[in-house]
Amino acid sequence: MLDLNDIYLYVQVVEHQGITAAARVLGVPKSSISRRILALEASLGTRLIQRTSRRFVVTEIGVEFHRHALAMLVEAEAAENVVRRRASEPSGTIRFTCSISYAQLVLAKLIPGFMAAYPRVSIVQHATNRCVDTVQEGFDLCLRAHIEPLPDSSLIQRSIARTPWYLFASPAYVDRKGMPSEPDELSTHDGIALGSAQESYAWHLREEHSGIPFVVQPFTPNLVSDDMTTLKAAACAGLGIVALPGFVGAAEVEQGQLIRVLPHWIAGLSTLSVLMPSRRGLLPSVSAFVGYLAEHVPMAVQ
Repeated sequence: MLDLNDIYLYVQVVEHQGITAAARVLGVPKSSISRRILALEASLGTRLIQRTSRRFVVTEIGVEFHRHALAMLVEAEAAENVVRRRASEPSGTIRFTCSISYAQLVLAKLIPGFMAAYPRVSIVQHATNRCVDTVQEGFDLCLRAHIEPLPDSSLIQRSIARTPWYLFASPAYVDRKGMPSEPDELSTHDGIALGSAQESYAWHLREEHSGIPFVVQPFTPNLVSDDMTTLKAAACAGLGIVALPGFVGAAEVEQGQLIRVLPHWIAGLSTLSVLMPSRRGLLPSVSAFVGYLAEHVPMAVQ
């Protein structure tokens, strides 16, 4: 592979009709340029310039090489400008991944506003409940909700929002089974569980504005699913009580399809974090998107 710097020096020598003139314009020692031109000719296995103390002549192959060398330098400059433009203003494509519930209930409302503010940015969103490998799968960032701290990794982590979880049930269910006034009364109620099959299930409850430890209330679910939309629909249909992030059940509460059970208690507090491969070389488009999410997501998930 030829050295682009050598090609650049060759073009300057040809266009200034000599090594001495090119050295004067570039501010580079003549000996350095002469050495690089000789190295270029050795790499190519041919003479590009016939030079004596009195004459400077570009060979026939040297003329043809100069034409292609010019095109190479133009393309190299264009490639550099593409990177510099993207590094100076938000543009290009952002690839990110998030859970299905966040995609549908939070980001669907926020992404259009970001794209209106940054019209040169395009977004590829991958919504999945699978735990993806941000680096291996080529994502610029990953949004991950978690209750426990995320494991240490080489990824950069930035927490952008905290989301309270509440207990929800339908009015019909409460009419039928009664409204519990204390956590221990939940033992007589039907439960709906988020997650996968396991040996035991429990709600971890804490009074919303109290510093007391969590109250652990075991329950036996009649439905288990890792899809929040399914669980919410089941709760609306009166199948039992479910713990969900507040924003997931907000619309149904407004419409009267769900009500909060034990409204002065929370059933958990999750954190939404942005995971990125590195802050180094972070594109302005990605930086702008993360900043936009950090500003708008907290209000959307309360």
